[in-house]
Amino acid sequence: MQIRYYKNEILAGLVSSIAIIPEVMGFALVAKFDPIAGLYTAFILGLIAALFGGRAGLVSAAAGSMAVVAVHLSLSHGTQYVLAAGILAGILQIIFGLLRLGKWVRMIPQTAIFGFVNGLAIVIFSSQLQFFASEGVAMYVIVGLTMAIMFILPKFSRILPAGLIAIVLLGLGVYFLQINTKTIGDLGSLNGGLPHFSLPDVPLNFETLQVIWPYSLILALVGLIETLLTLSVMDEMQKTRGNSNKECIAQGLGNSVCGFFGAMSGCVMIGQSIINATSGGIGRISSAMAAIFVLIFVVSIPEVISKIPMGVLVGIMFIVSLKTFEWASISRLRSMKKSDILILLLVTIITVVFDLAIAVIIGVIIAALVFAYQQAKITTTTILESDGTKVYKLKGPLFFGSSVGFVHDLFDVENDPQNVVIDFSEARVMDSSGVDAIDKLTKKYLDMHKSLKLRHLSEDCKDALRLAKKYCTYEIDDPSYKVARDL
Repeated sequence: MQIRYYKNEILAGLVSSIAIIPEVMGFALVAKFDPIAGLYTAFILGLIAALFGGRAGLVSAAAGSMAVVAVHLSLSHGTQYVLAAGILAGILQIIFGLLRLGKWVRMIPQTAIFGFVNGLAIVIFSSQLQFFASEGVAMYVIVGLTMAIMFILPKFSRILPAGLIAIVLLGLGVYFLQINTKTIGDLGSLNGGLPHFSLPDVPLNFETLQVIWPYSLILALVGLIETLLTLSVMDEMQKTRGNSNKECIAQGLGNSVCGFFGAMSGCVMIGQSIINATSGGIGRISSAMAAIFVLIFVVSIPEVISKIPMGVLVGIMFIVSLKTFEWASISRLRSMKKSDILILLLVTIITVVFDLAIAVIIGVIIAALVFAYQQAKITTTTILESDGTKVYKLKGPLFFGSSVGFVHDLFDVENDPQNVVIDFSEARVMDSSGVDAIDKLTKKYLDMHKSLKLRHLSEDCKDALRLAKKYCTYEIDDPSYKVARDL
């Protein structure tokens, strides 16, 4: 079993490394770097994240989402400033992880994750279409054969990854038959030595910090959002649980080191992570080997790797996009709430058209507003006691979303008897807006010269009250919850 495990891990890493090469070279060109910079990122970040990350099997490298951010700084100030921004972005990611903020990815609703996955699947698919430009029938045949191998071969045997079989068979076929088609070498030169240490060639002063910090912040956030969402997706696919804070620290360390070795920033890549998983890679060895193989190819056999047909890699990525897309989300649309459908579709569209980070942030905001609206329902039942006291028994959360209705709609101040009691035993004061609403309602009763008692408020709530504090009764079963207050 151990031999089989190591074999699967190494072969999965081999397939992933070959699939990484054209992607990271393309992303480097987008950011106005030499293609070799993307390959160095795949090695440095990929190896550090594989060894120290929060989940085994994730593949990290230069990413398109971060290249889109970096290109603006590259065009305005040059690639050396991008390297400096990458170092600072890495430091921010480390701080993010040390503060244990990675857990906040749990605040992203499932529908937003579905939208992210579907949008990314569309982006992966559409990004391959550029390779068909000026290509003949051979390209389409190679892509079709690759997809057929990827679909059919696993049904009969999983001894070797289907992607590796497709790369070897079709690569040899194209080479010996001398078929004229686009290869990896057409993207740029793979020739390069080992990465070497050097400080970014930028002035070490406050002006440089002013230039790079906005880009560093965006790079850090975009990288972490894509990384942590991919971690969540892979956890869901493989029924495991990763450590998001540990992954933040590993990504930050990797990105900072990249900046000192002429490599651009990166993050976890969902497409390559899925390739790794479907090829049999479940441990750290597979993702580490993916990074190591990239460096081996660059240093030792660049001329061999450059001969691999792009059609094979396009076919593999087409399969990845099909497997990445959350097809079940389509069938669930009929049973989803309209708000969930809106979030899913909006995040998908924004991910495709604009940017992943923007899509997720908007999705979270909409989900939070929808949740607040749905929870902003507080009701009352009334009881008239034998001595004529009217008791309002509240039910529901009292917070900024329900505070207006609480003050203006629930109580009949003018027609209430002289003695009124508000019972909070089935209600909870959630924030300072709720506390303020209690003060406002108390003032209404005081202005009518009526007696008001408040029951079952927490000690924290009583401390926060100003006007109504002296009207609180102290019951034995008072709750002990905290109230969120503005600082």
